[in-house]
Amino acid sequence: MINRWNEVEAIACKDLVDLRVYTSRLQGVEPDLVLHGGGNTSVKVGDTLYVKGSGWSLDTIERPGFSPVKMDVLLAMAELDHLSDSELVAGQRAALLDEKAPNPSIEAVLHALIPFTFVDHTHADAVATISNTSDGEVRFNEIYGKRVLIVPYVMPGFELAKTIRRMTRDLSWDTIEGLVLLNHGIFTFHADAKASYDKMIELVGMAEAYLEEQTVVPETEDVSAFPQKDAIARQASELLACEVVLKEVRTPYAVALSKIANVGDIVRKGQLTPEHVIRTKPFPVIIDRDPEKAFRRFQKDYSEYFRSHENGEIMLDPCPRYAIIRNHGLIAIGRNEKEAGIIADIIEHTAKAMVQAEQLGGWRSLDEKDVFAIEYWELEQAKLKG
Repeated sequence: MINRWNEVEAIACKDLVDLRVYTSRLQGVEPDLVLHGGGNTSVKVGDTLYVKGSGWSLDTIERPGFSPVKMDVLLAMAELDHLSDSELVAGQRAALLDEKAPNPSIEAVLHALIPFTFVDHTHADAVATISNTSDGEVRFNEIYGKRVLIVPYVMPGFELAKTIRRMTRDLSWDTIEGLVLLNHGIFTFHADAKASYDKMIELVGMAEAYLEEQTVVPETEDVSAFPQKDAIARQASELLACEVVLKEVRTPYAVALSKIANVGDIVRKGQLTPEHVIRTKPFPVIIDRDPEKAFRRFQKDYSEYFRSHENGEIMLDPCPRYAIIRNHGLIAIGRNEKEAGIIADIIEHTAKAMVQAEQLGGWRSLDEKDVFAIEYWELEQAKLKG
């Protein structure tokens, strides 16, 4: 992981919010840290928390992308026993100091709780990959020792903030350098912008080094052209009632994943990081020879998945967002070029993580009920409408 801090650029920042914009962008440009909206950052200035606003991405964020929220309101929220999603959004919105600002991140309460000026949160691939193994916590203890606090998976938002508040009630924050959220991501924090950013790069770099030592990169292969692309496009177009764009992913890791005999079982064990499900669906369609038959099977499996977990929700379209073509690689399926590109990026990173995790004893992310909760979470689905 490259440290992109530039002292000349940093000095040009006129205040703490400018510095927050600067180091947020340094992280946002790293796909292995922040992939398509994952992660959020904040800075505390007096009694105000400036936190990443909904609809902004860290790689391009500007000052208006940080929502100014009253700290005392957020800390009071953390004291409540229960807070619904609508109450969380409304409460944070009411605490804004600028009515034109975007809705604050759903992690705003957690950012307020962490007692440091700068707080950085990413969904770093290396951290998520290690987390998504059967003994991820053991491996993190081996990598970091007591430098980080390891937090079990909890639904993002208010419940996560409450969990971390409970876990840190008797903890001196100065004794840790970060939080590792299992099956989710990593936080770093400090009074100084550079120190918080440096810590993010260092801790993620340690996870990357561990993976380099413990796993083997698949050999590059000459793979023949994807078969039956027209049939795949036709099936997807019928389900989505529109033309679709297909993007091939043929990296060594993608091809290696498509060659694993039990790949169908592996991809049913969760995403690289939870929010990816709103882009990729909970699992792909797996195609051996007959795309039409494979799509029928996907629709059946998706309907069963929905019925097993629904609680009054309306089922989303039963169309896969990517296909695994046996022995060839992956294909992203999108309604347009932008959507297909986003999905292609996500599944490229996911394929690498899955292959590496399989070498570490087996891929295991979230249970289906937790995946469903994220896929059908109103606050996550709203991101697709932005």
